[in-house]
Amino acid sequence: MNYPSFYDKVEKFVLFDELSSFLGATVDGKVEISYLDCVKLAGHSCPTVAGSYIIAKEAKRELEITKRSAVKISFKEPRDSGVTGVIGSVIGYIFGCSDEGGFSGIGGRFNRKNLLSFGNSTQDAMVEFECINSNKKVGFNLDTSVVPTDSQMPQLMQKALGGLASSQELKSFQELWQGRVENMLLNKELWDKIAKKI
Repeated sequence: MNYPSFYDKVEKFVLFDELSSFLGATVDGKVEISYLDCVKLAGHSCPTVAGSYIIAKEAKRELEITKRSAVKISFKEPRDSGVTGVIGSVIGYIFGCSDEGGFSGIGGRFNRKNLLSFGNSTQDAMVEFECINSNKKVGFNLDTSVVPTDSQMPQLMQKALGGLASSQELKSFQELWQGRVENMLLNKELWDKIAKKI
C-alpha cells in the first residue's frame, strides 16, 4: 500500500485492551493504533480525520487514558450532522468505544456498548470524554482553521471535482490537501489550538 510518507511520522497510540489480552489477540494486551489505521477506517485522510486524531491525543493526555473502553464519549450534535459521524467513528475506534450496536462483553466484563453517544444537546463542547472509573471529564471543540487552506485549493478542488483538472493540477490538489493534514499532525505545538479544551 502506497501512501504519503508523513503518515509514518505521526505519533501513535499505545493502549492496553483488556478484551484483546483476555482472548489472546495480542500477547500483552497492548494495541498500537496509527494515523494510517484511522485513514483505512475512514477511507481517506483529511483535516477532519486528522482533527479527530488530535482530539483523541489531547483527551488521552488530559485524562491520562491508558486503556481502551475506559471512557464514555458523547457528542453534542446528532451523528448525521455534518462531520460528526466521521469524528465519532475515528475517536470511538481509537478508544474502543461503540454505540448501541457495539460488543456487550463476556460475563459482565469487556463492555464496549453504549460508550459512544450523539445528540447530547445540553453539553457545551462538541465532544466530551468521561473516565468510567474516576468520572473525570474533559471536552473539546475542533478548529481546523488553525492550519488554513491554501489559496489555490478552492479552484483546484472545483476542477478536480468536475473532471477538468490536468494531471499536474490533480497532483497539486492532492499535495496541498495532504500538506495541510501533515501540518496539523506533525506540528504538536498546534494541537491544543486545533483541539480546544472547554
